[in-house]
Amino acid sequence: MLSPLTECWNIYEIELAGPREGNPFVEVELSAEFRYRNRCLLVDGFYDGDGIYRIRFMPDSEGEWTYSTRSNHPSLDGKTGQFTCTSAALDNHGPVVAADNCQFAYADGTRYTCFGTTCYAWNHQSEELQEQTLRTLAASPFNKLRMCVFPKNYSYNKNEPDCYPFVKQADGAFDLRRFDPVFWQNLERRMGQLRDLKIEADLILFHPYDEGRWGFDRMDAASDDFYLRYVVARLAAYRNVWWSLANEYDFMEKKQASDWDRFFHILQERDPYQRLRSIHNGARWYDHSKPWVTHASLQTTDLAGGIRFREQYRKPVVYDECCYEGNIEFLWGNITPELMTQNFWEGFLRGCYVGHGETYLHPEDILWWSKGGILHGSSPGCIAFLRSIIEEAPAPLAPITDLFGWEHRGISVLGIPGQFYLLYFGMHQPGRKDIPLPSEGQFTIEVIDTWNQTITPLPGTYHGRCRVELPGKPHIALRIKHVS
Repeated sequence: MLSPLTECWNIYEIELAGPREGNPFVEVELSAEFRYRNRCLLVDGFYDGDGIYRIRFMPDSEGEWTYSTRSNHPSLDGKTGQFTCTSAALDNHGPVVAADNCQFAYADGTRYTCFGTTCYAWNHQSEELQEQTLRTLAASPFNKLRMCVFPKNYSYNKNEPDCYPFVKQADGAFDLRRFDPVFWQNLERRMGQLRDLKIEADLILFHPYDEGRWGFDRMDAASDDFYLRYVVARLAAYRNVWWSLANEYDFMEKKQASDWDRFFHILQERDPYQRLRSIHNGARWYDHSKPWVTHASLQTTDLAGGIRFREQYRKPVVYDECCYEGNIEFLWGNITPELMTQNFWEGFLRGCYVGHGETYLHPEDILWWSKGGILHGSSPGCIAFLRSIIEEAPAPLAPITDLFGWEHRGISVLGIPGQFYLLYFGMHQPGRKDIPLPSEGQFTIEVIDTWNQTITPLPGTYHGRCRVELPGKPHIALRIKHVS
C-alpha cells in the first residue's frame, strides 16, 4: 500500500478514537515519536472532544517518515504508521526563523521582511467580522498579525465572545482543566487561513486586559502550564505560528519575573520545531538577550535606537508597537498617518522591523487594532510602497553609520556599501544635500516621496562627493544604485 503524502512544512495529522469518560484533557497522556533516518522528534497529542484525539506533526525533510504513539491508555498506545514527505510547493518556503545579521528568513533561505499589524481580538468577533478581516488582510501589505488567544476586556472591546478557551460552567465560572474544542477549532481554522495568505500568526499567549472579568490573567501556575502545553500540542505544527508570551507582560500583576522564564522554558521543552519566541513590554522591558528569546518585540517610539538595540541583543528587532494611526483619546492611539509612515521608514532603515496599528473611532467600536474589520487609515498604502522598495533591494541590507559625519547623524541609511543605499530624511526638508559616494564606479540616484509614493530619477550618474538637489519638503528618501 502506498504511503500517504504530506508536503514539506505542511501538517501530517493522526486522528485516533479513545476514551470519553472522566476528564481526558487531564487523565489521558498521548504523544508520538516521528522518525526520519537517524532523527527522532517527540510530539505531544491533544484531546479534541467527542472521544477524538489528534497528533499534529510538521515534517521538514523529504522522504519516508514513520511514527509510533505512546499513551497511558491502551486504545491509543503503540499505533504505528508511515507517510512520505514530498517537496514543498513553490510558494511554501517553510517557517520563519531568526537568521544572521539580525534578520529573519524562511527555512529554505528565502528572505522574509516582516511588515506586521495588530488585531488583538479579531478571532473573538462574529463569523462575518472575522471573514471581513481576512479579506482586508488579503489586500493589505501586512505579512504578520499580532493576535490574542484570550479575549480582551478593554476600551472599545467590551463585547462577550461566543466561546472561550476553557469550558464555561453553569455558574459562569470556567473549568481550567477542560478546554472548549469549539474555540480551538475556530482558532486553528484562522491560523490556517492566515498561513494560506502568507501571513505569520504572532500568537499572544497572555495579556493583562481581563481585570478579573474572566480570570484568565490570574490563573494559578498549574493552570498556566497546563494551558501552555495544550497550546503547543495543538498549534505548533502550523508553520506560520510565532509565540509571543504576552502583550505588556509587566502589567500582569499576578505574575512574577520567574513565571515568564518558566513559560519560555515550557515552550522550549514542548515545541519540537522551536518556533520564534518573544515577549512584549509595557513600561519595563524583558531581557531580550536571554538565550530562549529569539527576537526582541518592543513597545517604544525610540525608532532612532534601532541600531543600538540590534547591537545590544544581536537578534532581529521588531517594533511591534510604536503608537497607532487613529483618533481615539489615548495618546498612543492618535498619531497621524504621516507619523506612522515615518516610523516605518526610520525603523526599517535602522535595520529593524516595524508593526502597524490603527485606532480610528467607529460608531460600533469596530477598531482595527482590536476587532479587525476594514482599514480606514492612509498609512497602509505608504507601507505597501516601502515594502516594495525593500523587497526589490539587494540583500543582505544593513544600517550604514559612517556614510555621513556626526552633523548628519539624524539621517537613516540602509544598504550595502559600494552597491546600494537608501537614505531617509524624515521630517527634515533639505533643498540640497552633499552625498559622499565612493569615487570608484558610477551610481544612479532616485528621489522617493514616501508619502505621495512617487520615485523620480535624477538625470545622469554620480560618483564621489556630489551635490544633489532635493524637493525641500519632508518625507523624502533617496535610492542610490551602483550601475558600473
